[in-house]
Amino acid sequence: MLAVTCTRQSADDPLSGLTVGERPEPEVPDGWARVTVKAASLNHHDLWSLRGVGLPADRLPMVLGCDAAGVTADGTEVVVHALVGDPAWGGDETLDPKRSILSELHQGALAEYVVVPKRNLVPKPKELSFEEAACLPTAWLTAYRMLFTQAQLKPGSTVLVQGAGGGVATAAIVLARAAGITVWATSRDEAKRTRALELGAHAVFDSGGKLPGKVDAVIETVGKATWSHSLRSLRPGGVVVVSGATSGPDPSADLNRVFFLQLRVLGSTMGTKTELQALLAFLVATGVRPVIDEVIALKDAARAFEKMATGEVFGKLVLVP
Repeated sequence: MLAVTCTRQSADDPLSGLTVGERPEPEVPDGWARVTVKAASLNHHDLWSLRGVGLPADRLPMVLGCDAAGVTADGTEVVVHALVGDPAWGGDETLDPKRSILSELHQGALAEYVVVPKRNLVPKPKELSFEEAACLPTAWLTAYRMLFTQAQLKPGSTVLVQGAGGGVATAAIVLARAAGITVWATSRDEAKRTRALELGAHAVFDSGGKLPGKVDAVIETVGKATWSHSLRSLRPGGVVVVSGATSGPDPSADLNRVFFLQLRVLGSTMGTKTELQALLAFLVATGVRPVIDEVIALKDAARAFEKMATGEVFGKLVLVP
């Protein structure tokens, strides 16, 4: 089968370890299912894997990709929940100490076929295309959990989305606006600020720019470059929800501000299968759809990775076999 594989890792030149070519078709263990992939999407996680972060070298070669939508052997159209945990775990899957996501321990979704536990399959609503559905299991599910589970935002709340343009950030803008939340967004790129307004942001600002008021929550995926601004933007008792650090993982803690204003800092990773089902229902009910930057053939995956590495992406990059 055709697959996109990490064959070696380099922190300085991650794309040098990317291989697009034939791989053996995956075997199907008991309790698992093979999905014919109709669409898959890229995440920054794939670049981190190529850099050697989170993927031990002794697991190479590893097919990359967390997100997929496709068809099972009996013709059922499905979305793949990318978080694979211990089948004995009975709680929130994101808290399972044995959890991993596809392409960390098990071969990933950037291929013609992916094999996952049957419990990881969620029926794809007919209202969503395969390309749209493939955007959801990582970035959009992460944004959904950050907004509604972790920050517990309600209609009338105000949220700041840092770094408009990335997959999680664009998802947060669209989802929050659809839920009746006031959305402010930042970007250092004027074109991305304009696009954020088109997506539904009520106001946009340059990165680090002065806001007209304080916010109830900040959606933080950028890290070092925006962390101080995120804390300064919160009302007393507000919450910053963190799911990534694309600009680096070493922010100033600014602990005086945290304790004096009783701010909350919450980490957030992926989402549960139940939350994925709720996200799908939300999209069907509201008509909201994922923001797709470009759909690219799987055989041309190198171009998609190059585009993501340069940061010239607004929304999701989708690969189709």
